[in-house]
Amino acid sequence: MKCKILHESAGRLRVRMERSHMTLHQADILEYYLRAQEHVTDVKVYDRTGDAVIFYASDVVTGSGRGAARAGILAALAGFSYEKNEALVPDHTGRALSRAYEDKLVMTVVRRAVTRFFLPAPIRIAITVVKSARHIYQGIRSLLRGKIEVAVLDATAITVSMLRGDFDTAGSVMFLLKIGEILEEWTHKKSVDDLARTMSLHVEKVWQRADDQEVLVPIHTIREGDEIVIRMGSLIPLDGKVISGEAMVNQATITGESLPARKVQGSYVYAGTVVEEGECVVCVDQVMGSGRYDKIVRMIEDSEKLKSATEDKASHLADRLVPYSLGGTLLTWLLTRNATKALSILMVDFSCALKLSMPLAVLSAMREGNAYHISVKGGKFLEAVSEADTIVFDKTGTLTHASPTVAQIVTFDGRKEKDVLRMAACLEEHYPHSIANAVVNEAKRRGLLHEERHSEVEYVVAHGISSIVDGQKVVLGSYHFVFEDERCRLAEGDQEKFDALPDEYSCLFLAESGILTAVLCIEDPLREEAAEALRMLKQMGITKTVMMTGDNERTARAVAAAVGVDEYHAEVLPEDKAGFIRGEHEAGHRVIMVGDGVNDSPALSEADVGIAIADGAAIAREIADVTISADDLFALVKLRELSDALMDRIHGNYRFIIGFNLMLIILGVAGVLPPATSAFLHNTSTIAISLKSMTDLLE
Repeated sequence: MKCKILHESAGRLRVRMERSHMTLHQADILEYYLRAQEHVTDVKVYDRTGDAVIFYASDVVTGSGRGAARAGILAALAGFSYEKNEALVPDHTGRALSRAYEDKLVMTVVRRAVTRFFLPAPIRIAITVVKSARHIYQGIRSLLRGKIEVAVLDATAITVSMLRGDFDTAGSVMFLLKIGEILEEWTHKKSVDDLARTMSLHVEKVWQRADDQEVLVPIHTIREGDEIVIRMGSLIPLDGKVISGEAMVNQATITGESLPARKVQGSYVYAGTVVEEGECVVCVDQVMGSGRYDKIVRMIEDSEKLKSATEDKASHLADRLVPYSLGGTLLTWLLTRNATKALSILMVDFSCALKLSMPLAVLSAMREGNAYHISVKGGKFLEAVSEADTIVFDKTGTLTHASPTVAQIVTFDGRKEKDVLRMAACLEEHYPHSIANAVVNEAKRRGLLHEERHSEVEYVVAHGISSIVDGQKVVLGSYHFVFEDERCRLAEGDQEKFDALPDEYSCLFLAESGILTAVLCIEDPLREEAAEALRMLKQMGITKTVMMTGDNERTARAVAAAVGVDEYHAEVLPEDKAGFIRGEHEAGHRVIMVGDGVNDSPALSEADVGIAIADGAAIAREIADVTISADDLFALVKLRELSDALMDRIHGNYRFIIGFNLMLIILGVAGVLPPATSAFLHNTSTIAISLKSMTDLLE
């Protein structure tokens, strides 16, 4: 498509698309298309003008003197087509939402200006009286419910102003209240919308059952009526009905149930829920995207009930202060018989600013966290992160990279490497986690394909996998599982080779018919930033860092020394991690748990704040209170910074609102400020503190 370069500087291009009119949807298509291009770091598309501002990482200069990144972007623009790139745009982008509230805000200001400066006084008075009906009704309804809330205060202030003939003050109060409502609603809906879009399922492939075989297929190829297989620890990606199998499904995010629901043949399951135990075959009746966004929005709105103690205290204080404001107004009038001084108190209340700014601060913090790939389910957990003094880490996929590799395969009982690797990959691909992915990827790298020859696969949490292949029992997992639980043994003559296994790797043991056939040595590379991230967390007030892993003592000791944790525990079971956290609670500590696997779920649930790694098991993300990016552990540092900054902002807002409004009341009673000025300063300060609460906490 043709476009014109309007301006450019290092790493930045502003272009105008040669199109007479650009719709919101077309602007989204262009934005997501450009974001998908190599070297592009950020994009802003302005639909009204047809402009696109493109930020990119400058790189090597070509022979013509121009950067290759710039040349690539211009080539992408030349080949751009709206029709061919619609699939890049998600169902909800937020552009239409922002435009709707921008227009609403502008029209509110324009209507106020027209009313104030161009209409005659009788018409202005009539409009004020009509608009006051809503506020008066809300105040009366609050009284009828036996509650004296901020609605009563607003209604009283507006009514008293009109009874005194001060219709301009009444109109100004209602205008400022309207602006506050729009800003609050806009921020709330935008925060919810941003979170909902980032909490999409991100499921790319599913196991489809066809002709009694399971085939791994892209999720977008699934149609209504297709059958998919869901196993323990996996997220259910599509709505449907169970046609076989039995499973316990955690569906708290959809239905609010605290306990897993038993699903049998004929039961209905929902996209976004997680299989905690068992497995089932689901007949799909809603394809990808159907109703999912709305369900996530409901979940986020429910999570807003999880207020922090500080936020909840401010909210309750706001309601408790209303009767005092009304009482102070009445007392001032009785003592002075001066309606102007009494009205000055009525025009100022603490409730509006407290109730408006605190939730906005929390929602804005959640939105800002999203920019750092941090998803938080409620303000309560941000406060808990700020107050925590102990942090517990799982090892694999948390302190180490979530993409371990197979470093070596040691075969036993005369087996060949390719045969044992093919068998291990055949089993592991049904339960994807970091170690399983390493095995499957190694098989792919070697070009080893396999047919499904095994019967039902059974996964034993924190231990391993068991199945039947060609009539023989095959087990794959930890030393404890293979040798102690399953009583497998070495073939004659293999002891020396077994004793010579390298110490530096984690081991995955494969046995057939009770005889060890292979040991897959897994290289679990340490996250480069792990030690520095833990050091920074300690500087920020974390006094105790702990690593707990199911891995062997030797490997655990090496990792613990490298990252610098205060203590470590090796060869632990899931219940051991949860038990350790309970012990820390009894000792008076507030605990954060960070994990990524099915076996971390009990500990994530037990902790004050459970933090899951984004690339981890679905059930871990489901149970966790916070999800962070899998890219690096500095997200934990950002989370702590964000939580501390939020608590500082809430306390700062609290002090400012009480102090400023108290000053207005004193000046009003003293006769220094007239009611109209008090109302203006009060409402202006409320909007100002709310707008400040919407700004980013971190620079």
